[in-house]
Amino acid sequence: MNAFDAIRSALETLRANPLRSALTMLGIVIGVAAVIAMVAVGSGARDQVLRQIASLGTNLVLVGQGSIQRGGVRLGAGTAASMTEDDAVAIVREIEGARIAAPSVRWGLQVVAGNQNWQTTLFGVTPDYLEARDWVVPGGRALSDEDVAQANKVILLGQTVVNSLFGGGDALGETVRIGSTPFTVIGVLGAKGQNTYGQDQDDVVFVPLSTAKRNIPKMAKSNPRFVHSITIKMADGADMDAAQAQLKELLRQRHRLADGQEDDFWMRNLSEVAATRDASARALSFLLAAVAAVSLLVGGIGIMNIMLVSVTERTREIGLRLAVGARRRDILMQFLIESTTLSVIGAAVGVLVGVAAAILVARLAGWPTLIEPDSIVLAVGVSGVVGVFFGLYPARRASTLNPIEALRHE
Repeated sequence: MNAFDAIRSALETLRANPLRSALTMLGIVIGVAAVIAMVAVGSGARDQVLRQIASLGTNLVLVGQGSIQRGGVRLGAGTAASMTEDDAVAIVREIEGARIAAPSVRWGLQVVAGNQNWQTTLFGVTPDYLEARDWVVPGGRALSDEDVAQANKVILLGQTVVNSLFGGGDALGETVRIGSTPFTVIGVLGAKGQNTYGQDQDDVVFVPLSTAKRNIPKMAKSNPRFVHSITIKMADGADMDAAQAQLKELLRQRHRLADGQEDDFWMRNLSEVAATRDASARALSFLLAAVAAVSLLVGGIGIMNIMLVSVTERTREIGLRLAVGARRRDILMQFLIESTTLSVIGAAVGVLVGVAAAILVARLAGWPTLIEPDSIVLAVGVSGVVGVFFGLYPARRASTLNPIEALRHE
């Protein structure tokens, strides 16, 4: 019996017992579908995290205001008004690998356009801030050094603000007010979506740093060089840990902090945050795939069980084949092909069910899913291996039957 005859015989056997064959394949169908659907959910989550990480910018260190203590009471983060624009200048000059150090101030404010208004976050920034964050301005133009030098009353709007104030229409050249101060819209920021903390990065407006300090009442500080934070972009391949250590030492010196005195600033390496989130998403993908793989194991046990039943039912047939000249390896191959055929057909159905389940989860639950061809190939390949592995014992048992005893079997 050649392979083609064995496959035809296997299909005829499956057609002779359709309900039993369907129930046998059900474990494989569920296993393959679960692998594809679970991997799609895990891959979708990881892809979303990677996109959020990319939206933050690369090789970033963020330094912000720390806390102060008055009368034994710690007033919380952001109360130490010790960060200045001069710190940003010193960072670029003295920290090895620091390409950009962009100072910024921020505040939650109401912006008004016509009869529409929106509560958003205002950032006073320099052009370096957009470069550090890899933020493009597809509509209009970005802030310039001249805007900062002359404290021009110009503004960049995030996509969320544009949608809220102008219904998603053209905002270029329009006037928005912050308090009683009018600003001209010179550009619309490219969309970035949510960051890794779930915050909407598009719900922002940018104005020149000098303009924010002069025209936004809440920004008034006794120190005109005051800033809330400094965004530092390191060169590719820079040693981030060493850079952070140098940053801490430099800022403590500049802020005249004595040994043992608590830092009046905080520092966050966004690359570490990104790596942690990516590792978590990757672990989730592996966990989901491992859980789904258990279903394939159960399906394989089901195939072994039904093939053992099939060997028992067809004992006389096996004896007759052996009596008329069939070789034991022909019997072995026939039952292996039958078990593998069950697995492959179950895998094919499982692929369809898994893809449909992933699409359904994405639409109904709103979870990100990403169907990867590799996961489909892997699931089908593993199901084939399962068919061979769990079909080997029944096939071997069939091939070692004694022809005379098999013919006498009732």
